[in-house]
Amino acid sequence: MNDSRLVKISKYLSKYLRHTPDAIGIQLAPGGWVAVDELLTACAKNKFAIARQELQVVVESNDKQRFSFDSTGTLIRANQGHSVKVDLQLKPVVPPDVLYHGTGHKSVESIMQTGLCKMSRNHVHLSRDISTAQTVGARHGKPVIFIVYAAPMHEAGYIFYCSDNGVWLVDHVPLNYLQKI
Repeated sequence: MNDSRLVKISKYLSKYLRHTPDAIGIQLAPGGWVAVDELLTACAKNKFAIARQELQVVVESNDKQRFSFDSTGTLIRANQGHSVKVDLQLKPVVPPDVLYHGTGHKSVESIMQTGLCKMSRNHVHLSRDISTAQTVGARHGKPVIFIVYAAPMHEAGYIFYCSDNGVWLVDHVPLNYLQKI
C-alpha cells in the first residue's frame, strides 16, 4: 500500500465518520461506533472500496491516531473531531494544570474576544504539549499557541475529557483562562 492511498482513506474516513455519516448511508451508534462490515459495504457502494487490511493499516499507522477499533475489532470510530452530534461516551477526567491550543494567526483576534469556542465541532481540542499545538496551528497558517489554564477551569466546574488518542476536549475556554504565547 502506498502512502497516498492511506492518506486518501484517512481523509475519506474522517469526512464520513466525523461529519457526514448519513451521506454514505451509515449511522453512528452511541460512542460514535459503526460496524466495520457496515462501513466497508457503504464505502464500496459509494465507489470508494476499502479493503479490510487497508482499514487496519490506517487505524494502526495514522500519526494522529484519529480512529480506533473496539476491543472486538468489529466496530470502528473517529476518536474526536465530530461536527455531527454524537456522544463519544467519554468519562470526565481531571486535566493537567495547563494544556495548549494551536491555531492560525487569523483566528487570534476572534479568540481574544470570545475565548476558544468549539465552532462547528462538539468540543474545543487541546493538547498536552506545545509541539502538538504548534503542528495543529501550522495547518491554519502561521501558528499561534495559547496556554490554557486547565486546573483553575476544572476547579471552576468546567468538564474535561481525554479522547482515546490523547486529545483533550472541553466545551469552551473563556478568555480569562487563556494566555497567548
